[in-house]
Amino acid sequence: MPHSFKITSAKGGQFVAKYVYNAETIFWSENYAGKDSAKNAIASLKKNAPSAAVVDTAKGETGKGYRFELAASKDGQTFVRFVAANGETMVRTETYKSKSSAKNAIESLKKRAAETPVVDEA
Repeated sequence: MPHSFKITSAKGGQFVAKYVYNAETIFWSENYAGKDSAKNAIASLKKNAPSAAVVDTAKGETGKGYRFELAASKDGQTFVRFVAANGETMVRTETYKSKSSAKNAIESLKKRAAETPVVDEA
């Protein structure tokens, strides 16, 4: 099971939703007060990520609805946000030196989200 969604514990009795490849976390959510919120985030990713648009905010592109946003970090690297239809960021990635690595993270989630198993480690 190289790819999985994981629900893990966070500080203060909270929970985090993660998309993981082997031991490497590719996307992670904010901390949620309840485990059900983390489960809902994963369910939304499984449903909406495969058909989500990709926009490059560094090029001034914008989007509506569920979408992946390629964004520039302060040091010029690239990271990815998955944004819900209401404009809230659901998950994000680390920063990558190359934009192609960020795009690979997007393609991994788009391609595998629907069938990726969920592991509750909390």
